[in-house]
Amino acid sequence: MANAKSWRCSATAWAHSPSRCSRWRRAWAWCSPRDALVADITPPEIRGAAFGLRQSLDTVGAFLGPLLATGLMLLWADDFRSVFWVAVIPGMLAVLLLLFGVREPQRHEEHKPTNPISRANLERLSPAYWWVVIIGAVFTLARFSEAFLVLRAQQGGISIALVPLVMVAMNLIYSATAYPFGKLSDSISHTKMLVWGLAVLIAADLVLAWDDHSGFVLFGVALWGIHMGITQGLLARMVADTAPAGLLGTAFGFFNLMSGIAMLLASVLAGLMWDKLGAASTFYSGAAICVLALAVMGWRNATLRA
Repeated sequence: MANAKSWRCSATAWAHSPSRCSRWRRAWAWCSPRDALVADITPPEIRGAAFGLRQSLDTVGAFLGPLLATGLMLLWADDFRSVFWVAVIPGMLAVLLLLFGVREPQRHEEHKPTNPISRANLERLSPAYWWVVIIGAVFTLARFSEAFLVLRAQQGGISIALVPLVMVAMNLIYSATAYPFGKLSDSISHTKMLVWGLAVLIAADLVLAWDDHSGFVLFGVALWGIHMGITQGLLARMVADTAPAGLLGTAFGFFNLMSGIAMLLASVLAGLMWDKLGAASTFYSGAAICVLALAVMGWRNATLRA
């Protein structure tokens, strides 16, 4: 029973990972090409604002869609077929927007199609890019899945019917902060913003570990949303800034792949710790990984200055 429960926690967490869109699967399906397109058509000096706005709008859709689906299911007496037909409408609008509203920049050089993961292409990805990949993976290890926020809310006595509102609250805060922090990343040090993001995540982990009272849980969830708003658009911008123009799709693909693997590993380990050592240990371990990440970033900055 114990093992079954821990794997249920891990499986539930993986179902929500990463970035609330089954991130690993969606990253390969369209997140990576979408981010490459954003980087391609946005002037470098406002990439942070562009990725922040993209993240904000993506998050709005992530919680408005389920809320609309829930409302329609109640209105139409659980007629899920009709709800799925309604869901086709925004999908078609997105396709039409891509076909008629998005203009990719003109490419004056003719490029023969090549294998994007060939050795020659991978060697074009700079050490600075691979550092961003490592940082993104470490951030994911420290954060694990948002499903554990839902489990903590249940422990805190929030009724099952209201538990989904915890994720709605986090996404509202995430959506509200992603664009301002993305715009801020265009004018200040990226390292400084990463440190802010880690500091906020440490605070969120400590609050969530300290007590499972609903007030603590909601405060921790709010801090978690702020952390996401600070870091997710910033990391996308850092990928775009360190990748060669002709390999943006490959760069985002590898970044999302490594983050997805880190999310799977983090969620499995978090589920096991939750079962064996208790919920608090899961969040304390996340805070510890954040502290380790801060130490590694400090060491790297010191090395670069030497």
